[in-house]
Amino acid sequence: MKKKLPVGIQSFENIRTENYYYVDKTRFVKKLVDEGKYYFLSRPRRFGKSLFLDTLRQAFLAKKELFEGLYLENNWDWSVKYPVVYISFGSGVIREKEIFQKKINYILDDHAQFYDVCLTKNIIPDKANELFQKLADKCGQKVVVLIDEYDKPILDNIENKDVAIEIREELKNFYSVLKDADPYLKFVFITGVTKFSKVSLFSGLNNLKDITLHSGYATICGYTQSEFETVFADRLEGVDLDEVRRWYNGYSWIGDPVYNPFDILLFLDLKEFRPYWFETGTPSFLIKLLYEKRFFLPEMENLEAGESLVSSFDVDYIEPEPVLFQTGYLTIRERKQRGPRIIYRLSYPNLEVKMSFNDHLLNWYTRVPGEKERNLDRVYEAFERNDIEGLKEAFRSFFVSIPHDWYRKTELHRYEGFYASVFYAYFAALGLDVRVEDSTSKGRLDMAVRFEDRCYLFEFKVVEIEPEGRALEQLKAKKYHEKYLTGCGKIYLIGVEFSQKERNIVGFEWEEVL
Repeated sequence: MKKKLPVGIQSFENIRTENYYYVDKTRFVKKLVDEGKYYFLSRPRRFGKSLFLDTLRQAFLAKKELFEGLYLENNWDWSVKYPVVYISFGSGVIREKEIFQKKINYILDDHAQFYDVCLTKNIIPDKANELFQKLADKCGQKVVVLIDEYDKPILDNIENKDVAIEIREELKNFYSVLKDADPYLKFVFITGVTKFSKVSLFSGLNNLKDITLHSGYATICGYTQSEFETVFADRLEGVDLDEVRRWYNGYSWIGDPVYNPFDILLFLDLKEFRPYWFETGTPSFLIKLLYEKRFFLPEMENLEAGESLVSSFDVDYIEPEPVLFQTGYLTIRERKQRGPRIIYRLSYPNLEVKMSFNDHLLNWYTRVPGEKERNLDRVYEAFERNDIEGLKEAFRSFFVSIPHDWYRKTELHRYEGFYASVFYAYFAALGLDVRVEDSTSKGRLDMAVRFEDRCYLFEFKVVEIEPEGRALEQLKAKKYHEKYLTGCGKIYLIGVEFSQKERNIVGFEWEEVL
């Protein structure tokens, strides 16, 4: 009888006692305890953070029977049981400071009742410190503190800056107790989706070790290719592993790439390629942010960001790069050392994210999803038929479908990168092989699309900025096509020109390279 797939199961005990598959991550438990005391880990949603936190809890509670056959079984002192304070902000939505205070008080009181200790303090930091001290005294062992989704109360209010800042200050006040309580603490592990700066949220907690981009912990959450093929071997008959890898693998934190467990478990259940992870959350805030910042969408194929942009952000000043990375829509492809500076090259982790993210962007552009779907079909069919005129008409139809009021509110048509971004979003949403700003010996080509054995090379211009008729002329003059002579059966040069006044394509010329 096959084991069950643990879709959405965050209880280590349930997984180990109810015949579920389990990918053994317990070696990281040993590694963490051996190497330090205070840890922070950021990973995107549904990546197994809560399950790993519960694994830590059961290990510190000395539940040896749950670890039979796992790495930790013979690499842990099971004679010592520690008191564990487990704090999760995952359930419910906190919209005001008072609700947050009530939640914290409830959590602290609940632990006090469980361990049968009496708390006399009322101020939250004092109350937490009292709990830690009394648990250590009663149990004869220092306390383990595990905090899950530490940032969710802020993220719940990310579009309401005043409330987000107010709750951030409450969280900062609460987390400050961890430094003062050090004499009573054995181990502290904090997880979340985002990494807010230490100054804003972990002020004073200087010894908090961030393992988010630590190569030794790159695979602490998620499944590696080897783990996927080994643990789930009895479910892989007839499965195209290369296609699974293309769709779902690719998340990287300076180490081996991993799969999101949620994707893999649902794929193994249904055996259909679908955007399982993406469908569990709508990146509306992020998409609004991209347009507020006039973000050039093709850059997401190959985005460079400094360490400060990747590592953290704050409510007071939010940039797209750290949000895109920390929420899982972009991942690290390369880490470069440029003198004393570290630069990260970011891109989509896999086909699921690339297609789904751009599909969602197009919905936001048109506000008419049905029209967008029809145009997606038209674009794909145009490539299938090699019908370049049909491609032009599909895009003209798309720009016409955007409501006038949307243009008035966003003013995006005055942003030069808007038009190329639309073309890119369509090609990416269809899962096509798109290359942007591709370097050649003559300069940088705006965009290249490969379809079967054909290559389509695009140059985009805005006529209010450059004279009409320049797009195709530049493609020919720069001889960008020479780079594609090997590997492409046919090459087409396509010059596309837009008008900010007309809000549409006003020039669309093309030639086949003979």
